[in-house]
Amino acid sequence: MVDQNNQERGKKQQTEPGETDIIEFIPLDHNEQGEREESETKSQEREETLPEEEKKTTASGVKSEEEKPASAEKPERESEEEAKLKHRLKKKEAEIKSLKKERDEWKDKYLRSLADMENMRKRLDRERDEFTRFALASFLKELLLVIDDFERALVAKDETDGRTFQEGVAMIHRRLMDLLRKQGVTPIESESKQFDPNIHQAVFTEEAEGMEEPEVAEYLAKGYWLHDRLLRPALVKVLVPKKRP
Repeated sequence: MVDQNNQERGKKQQTEPGETDIIEFIPLDHNEQGEREESETKSQEREETLPEEEKKTTASGVKSEEEKPASAEKPERESEEEAKLKHRLKKKEAEIKSLKKERDEWKDKYLRSLADMENMRKRLDRERDEFTRFALASFLKELLLVIDDFERALVAKDETDGRTFQEGVAMIHRRLMDLLRKQGVTPIESESKQFDPNIHQAVFTEEAEGMEEPEVAEYLAKGYWLHDRLLRPALVKVLVPKKRP
């Protein structure tokens, strides 16, 4: 009630209409002023006597009210970052899944290719062995025909004269040489007297007077070519210069 009366006394008093507008403040008396100061002092002392926990609670309450907008924004930012991280994680998981699938496909192709190469290697080895074993089959079949002619000639040699037998052997020889030519075997036709170690093989050697270089004295067996390579050198007897004492 005292405060209400003081407020009413402290209100501005206005002049009646028609008079000059003069604002007059009625000062408070000393008793009222003392009561106001005493009430403010008591409230201040009351605040000072409050326990520390209540002060902290009050302060934290004020702070929480001040920081409330910032804390409200923080969850929103965290939720946005969390959503971004989840999206990136899903994207990475999809990439990993795709890479694993591609890796499995390439691994399957590699294993299949490896198996095909191993099967091909085995097949080639088998075919090579078969070719090595049976490559001469056609040649040997033709050679057997020549052997048949030899056997017939040997059986009939007592029933024919020498000339007929000789003609039969010559025919067999021609047939055999034709067979060898089909296989690329040809005789060395050179009958040169000059000794050539590239195509001649000295089976016997004999010293002779007046010889400056080795010479072929006699051909013991013909040499043969296999296509463009030497299959067998000619076997010869060679005359060499006599050694001086």
